[in-house]
Amino acid sequence: MSLSGSSPGFAAQRTVYPVLFAIAFSHLLNDTVQALIPAIYPLVKASYQLSYAQIGLITLTFQTTASILQPLVGHWTDKRPRPFALVGGMGSTLVGLLVLSQASSLPMILAAVALVGIGSSIFHPEASRMAFTASGGKRSLSQSVFQLGGNAGSALGPLLAAAVIVPFGQATVGWFVMLPLVAMLVLWRVGQWYLRVMAIRQRRSPAASGPVRSALPRRKVVLIIATLLLLIFSKQFYVASMTSYYTFYLIGRFGLSVQEAQVQLFIFLFAAAIGTLLGGFLGDRIGYKRIVWASILGAAPFTLALPHADLFWTGVLAFMAGFILASAFSAILVYAQLLIPGRVGLVSGLFFGFAFGMAGLGSALLGRLADATDIDTVFRVCSFLPLLGLLCWYLPDQKRFA
Repeated sequence: MSLSGSSPGFAAQRTVYPVLFAIAFSHLLNDTVQALIPAIYPLVKASYQLSYAQIGLITLTFQTTASILQPLVGHWTDKRPRPFALVGGMGSTLVGLLVLSQASSLPMILAAVALVGIGSSIFHPEASRMAFTASGGKRSLSQSVFQLGGNAGSALGPLLAAAVIVPFGQATVGWFVMLPLVAMLVLWRVGQWYLRVMAIRQRRSPAASGPVRSALPRRKVVLIIATLLLLIFSKQFYVASMTSYYTFYLIGRFGLSVQEAQVQLFIFLFAAAIGTLLGGFLGDRIGYKRIVWASILGAAPFTLALPHADLFWTGVLAFMAGFILASAFSAILVYAQLLIPGRVGLVSGLFFGFAFGMAGLGSALLGRLADATDIDTVFRVCSFLPLLGLLCWYLPDQKRFA
């Protein structure tokens, strides 16, 4: 994929698809690596005699390091963009993979996933800013293409783990260092493009760096952001139940093998990838608030029915829940970016960071719940989370502030 033919001068007028696809491809590679972590949980649980709470601790460590730095990175790069920071972030991910492949204890596993998390915390806010810059006004579509890459990577991770890591062992995690290496090369080219964009914009409007304020009062903005974060909470807690414990649920309830359960997890994540792209297409056309309404609350019938279904309908309901829920994130993110203009990095870091943090906290808390009760209880409790979509009534129409 060549980026040299994409003039950075087009960034504000038309969608720069080569750059957008390059960022999405890098997101695919980044999130494929991330998805290897929960995909090998059944393997490390058996190898190191871990409890569900310790499995949750692994996810919490990864998601905390992946989340807590993201708003800080976004705030910093809003003022001082760093086009090549993405390459360094991928370097941290690469080292984390190597450590994970050789980890022989829980502390080493935690250190490895923390390094992968740090790489992710650098990647997401700055890559999201570049997708915004390349959008040409198609903001929801650009974020959805960016997210599609991540969701596709999340779906590929369990398949690769089932095909390579489960049959051949933990050491084969090291084989996947090629993924961040390729991403580093692609992101170096993207960084060169972004550097040219920055230079052109600075020449055209050197005085355009002053603060831009929202059309709504500060108090109203804070309440809306809090509402959006609660919606992210409902989505991410449910997704955490699926990514961390869906395989255990299928193994325990229906007697599936680890590899069969990984395929079912792939189906859920593949549905999420499709839903992400559809949400992006529709968000720019029918409005971001409507997409958020339909996505969060619309998943509730399927999540509520899933704990009571047989194996076939469990797969169908999981597919529909993943498909519908996934369309929400891009719409929520663009809605927030319009709400707080001029702070793309901060908003992206805040929402990506919060999403990662909620996923980690959810996994840890749900792991403790599973130890105290059973996996079935986890899925019955989580089935009610999409009902928080009722909070969407509070959100104003985007025309009031866009």
